[in-house]
Amino acid sequence: MLDDDIKILFIGDIIGKPGRLTVKMLINGLIDKFKPEFIIANGENSAHGMGITPDIAEFLFDLGIDVLTTGNHIWDQRSIIPYINIHPKLLRPANYSLLTPGKGYGVFDSKLKKKIGVINLEGRVFMKGFAESPFKIAKDIIKEIHDDADAIVIDFHAEATSEKEALALYLDGEISALLGTHTHVQTNDNIILPKGTAYITDVGMVGSKYSVIGTDKDVAIRKYLTGMPEKFIPEERNIILNAVCVTVDKKIKSSSSIEKIYINTD
Repeated sequence: MLDDDIKILFIGDIIGKPGRLTVKMLINGLIDKFKPEFIIANGENSAHGMGITPDIAEFLFDLGIDVLTTGNHIWDQRSIIPYINIHPKLLRPANYSLLTPGKGYGVFDSKLKKKIGVINLEGRVFMKGFAESPFKIAKDIIKEIHDDADAIVIDFHAEATSEKEALALYLDGEISALLGTHTHVQTNDNIILPKGTAYITDVGMVGSKYSVIGTDKDVAIRKYLTGMPEKFIPEERNIILNAVCVTVDKKIKSSSSIEKIYINTD
């Protein structure tokens, strides 16, 4: 690896206790193999599949994760509200209201003292909520942090593939990577866009491969059969870990590669 290369590991949505324990079990092997100097993970489903708590955030940070991103489930565990106000490495979507607790982006030191900009955004297509346009907010933040960051990574937590592709192409050449989360299914479209931005529609999850996006299949099927509400219960068996490793050229903030990671713990 060249001195100007920055390797960034991004771990997909961590689903409940099974996901947390799988990250704990595998993270040292991932570090040994890919040698990232900065690790990001989406933690919005890490508390029994719905939200994140302060204790869980600390658990994940202690594993060596540098920044935790989130999404539409960030407020499901109310105990996270005071925590997020004083812990800038836990992000909520930056296109939420300015009155919302916490912050949606920052520039952080890597283990090798590079400056990594991380932006968390939420989509608006098929998503409930009051998020502002991720297109406008992204441009404003990139302009603010561009000169301070050696690499800029966006976690775009969104439902629609079209919205993710559109934002990635809109920002191509202005950011190092746009990595999709939220749908929990790893897609097969990891690519370097024409102007140097790494892209994948969805990184995937750390959850059961024989589940419905991480939840117990019987619970999910029953919900579709009856139309009645059901409590999200993470499936505990047959856990996979989905992630990507992105290599960024510090001199130009562009990516040279994006490698998918799929680990089966069976």
